[in-house]
Amino acid sequence: MMVPAVLLLLGALTAVLAPRLLARADWPEREPVVALWVWQCVVGAVLLCFALSMLISAAAAWLAVRGRLFAVAPHSVVEAYALGAAGGPWAAGTALALAGGALWTGARLTREVLGARARRRAQGSELLLRAPLLPGEDPAAARLVVLEGVRPDAWWLPGTAPQLVVTTAALGRLKGSQLDAVLAHEQGHAAARHDWLLNCARALAGGFPRVPVFAAFETEMHRLVELAADDVASRRFGRLTIALALVGLNEDRGVFGPAPGPHAHVTHRVRRLLSAAPRLSAVRRLRLTALATLVPAVPLLVAFVPGLSALAQ
Repeated sequence: MMVPAVLLLLGALTAVLAPRLLARADWPEREPVVALWVWQCVVGAVLLCFALSMLISAAAAWLAVRGRLFAVAPHSVVEAYALGAAGGPWAAGTALALAGGALWTGARLTREVLGARARRRAQGSELLLRAPLLPGEDPAAARLVVLEGVRPDAWWLPGTAPQLVVTTAALGRLKGSQLDAVLAHEQGHAAARHDWLLNCARALAGGFPRVPVFAAFETEMHRLVELAADDVASRRFGRLTIALALVGLNEDRGVFGPAPGPHAHVTHRVRRLLSAAPRLSAVRRLRLTALATLVPAVPLLVAFVPGLSALAQ
């Protein structure tokens, strides 16, 4: 019964230490796409630790689960996990607690996805009222919608028929290729399916607000997806162009004043674009990506080592 305990300890340590280690690193600012992958691997490893611990604890607590989980395994493999004739209340309690957490996570994710779809449908209906389809226009095709508005703004409405919305104030404010840079930014969000990533982050943070890794995951996802989309636009139109576009869209909101409030991240994004910090080398990007990919393999290794060792004997 050591394996479930080790997995729980590994998951807890990762959930506490990983956000601190990533917060101290300076490379995520320069490589937000790599940072997004690292965060996903870390959160995936934590969830995998708890899921594997749940399965092995359930196998120790109930013979029916053990029979299904080790149906094709030799007797020596079952003995290697030291499950015992009955796992006792500790194994049953651990399995039930982790199963409850899994159900709660699934419920939160389902609620988040359904809520996002409902919001998209409501926004899509509002757009159709304010900007009806033209004769012969395909309702299933991606479309650019221009809305009358006094505040410069632009956003991407995801869905089966994605729509890019721009206000008339934004058209008047953005000069030259700045509008194209904003469109490229929003298309970067759509191409990478950042909406799904944000849905998962909100579900985990909302379901387990006291778990450090999930709270940090949500915060970092909101920040990193914007940086990644900024980089998509800057590679096509230049850093200065997208920086000026951000200033044009947000200067009326008091973002660049002494108290920027909830939009303080825009100031940081503009400064990052203007500083033009060099990217990491391709070798270092590959190394970070490979190391992050190996993180979820650690709980798998912990779970399977006893069985593999028994087979090797």
